Amino acid sequence: MVNDLPDLAGALLIRGDVVTPTAVLPDAVVVVWDERVAWVGPAADVPPEHLPSAPAAGTRVLPGLVDLHCHGGGGAGFPDATGLDDVRRAADEHLRHGTTTLVASLVTAPRDVLLTRTALLAEAADAGVVAGIHLEGPFLSRVRCGAQHPQDMVAGDADLVREIAAAALGHLVSMTVAPEVPGVADEGDDVLAALVAAGALPSIGHTDASAEEVEAAVTRAFDLLATAPRARGPRATATHLFNGMRPWHHRDPGPVAACLAAAARGELVVELVADGTHLAPATVRTVLDLVGPDGAVLVTDAMAAAGMPDGDYRLGPTTVRVADGVARVLEHDADGTPHGGAIAGGVAHLLDVVRATVGAGVPLVDAVRAASATPAQVLGRHDVGALVPGRRADLVVTTADLRPVRVARAGAWVA
Repeated sequence: MVNDLPDLAGALLIRGDVVTPTAVLPDAVVVVWDERVAWVGPAADVPPEHLPSAPAAGTRVLPGLVDLHCHGGGGAGFPDATGLDDVRRAADEHLRHGTTTLVASLVTAPRDVLLTRTALLAEAADAGVVAGIHLEGPFLSRVRCGAQHPQDMVAGDADLVREIAAAALGHLVSMTVAPEVPGVADEGDDVLAALVAAGALPSIGHTDASAEEVEAAVTRAFDLLATAPRARGPRATATHLFNGMRPWHHRDPGPVAACLAAAARGELVVELVADGTHLAPATVRTVLDLVGPDGAVLVTDAMAAAGMPDGDYRLGPTTVRVADGVARVLEHDADGTPHGGAIAGGVAHLLDVVRATVGAGVPLVDAVRAASATPAQVLGRHDVGALVPGRRADLVVTTADLRPVRVARAGAWVA
């Protein structure tokens, strides 16, 4: 009961329609005490002298969002960062829009670049700027390279994984790998085993593998994680399902079918870049119908242009042109005329992705869960991701149509 709490005069009380992992509580209050959620319940249960004024109609209170796949924002990209200020600039762009826990993603690059950038992001993680590190490559399929440079993609190398993990100082969360690439899933001292031993999660992506190859890799990763003393959790992930993968065909189901089946069995979690550009609304709705909000996480795959106007930006070694809010690799015709090629990451914030997912017909509770509680579980964090007592007081106050109003992290309002 709220009356069992310490003096409410010293607490922060936020009122609105509160989204919990299982329901929306109309006209409810979140009580924050000492950087933690202390109580969540009906406004009617709060003593009148402490009850905040009723907010604007439809005001929602969401948990702070958790993004497992983000390359940057605010004009700064993690793959191109040269100092902590660059990392902070990108992370702050998403923090101001409701992402209170963010994993910084790199792209395929030469070994020395990967090690240097990983060390910088480890410093940022130690400082609390980011929650961990994700490497998208370099053990990927050149056939499904997307916006990444195929010449930097290499065969699986367990020793390189160990070098990266050492540079990450315990902050390596995951690495995107293509299971058909030699050395990735060959059993023995392969990339999958090295990742799990380092406390990181394998993530299936940028792959041209058959369904059978993916099934075998998922089973191996699941078995390795089940017996690993340092595992963040029991399930590997799939990097931006559908994007950067062999398309699903009824006679050649490829990685998509295998990943969906594994997620439905509880052996895998699939990422969805549900920003309205990467996936059709019906695709997003169908996947969440199939695997539920515990089998899928919403991510941004955002790059430096998130929160910025149209123009040219960098994604590692690649020039990206953003036009009409869509980022594409800048390519040129034979006569030198520039044009947009493959989609090159996203430009949305995670709250934008949640809003688009709800607009696709997914229930609000499910969309928010897939952007908060479920990715927190994947990350191995039990202190964030939900508005329940005992968790860190990360929350987002939004309008009825899920536009950000205020953001709090650890009980303090973000400027």
